[in-house]
Amino acid sequence: MTTGTAGRAGTGYYTPGQVAQATGFSLDTLRYYERIGLLNPVERNAAGRRRFTDEDLGWLNWIRCLRDTGMPIAEMLRFAELTREGDHTIPDRIALLEAHDRNVEAMIADLREKQEAIKRKIAHYRDLLDLAEATADDAAAEADPAPQA
Repeated sequence: MTTGTAGRAGTGYYTPGQVAQATGFSLDTLRYYERIGLLNPVERNAAGRRRFTDEDLGWLNWIRCLRDTGMPIAEMLRFAELTREGDHTIPDRIALLEAHDRNVEAMIADLREKQEAIKRKIAHYRDLLDLAEATADDAAAEADPAPQA
């Protein structure tokens, strides 16, 4: 990603549009996350425009991971709060992430079961096609018997 015009080249400043593109979050979501405290207050340039840093981008990518794996916003907020409180909260962060990991494992197991049902349905439909083709071949053979010698 290139740096935005909000900072010197190489300083790691990004416009909201660049961050939205990089993270997949909409501009409204970025503002919402900042407003509720999921994202630390974003720096502003001299013109008052938000400029995100590499650190902001890294945090948002982490939030994307948590969100994509189904962590509720309340838990993400708790994690953010613990992170801001310092290293003495690391055991609590581990516990929160371990609980989330168990939830992710359960979701994966559930998806695997559903995937197996889908595979069974695909196999069923393929069997139906094979049966229809075999029936059509049998009907064609009966309608056009081979000449006998």
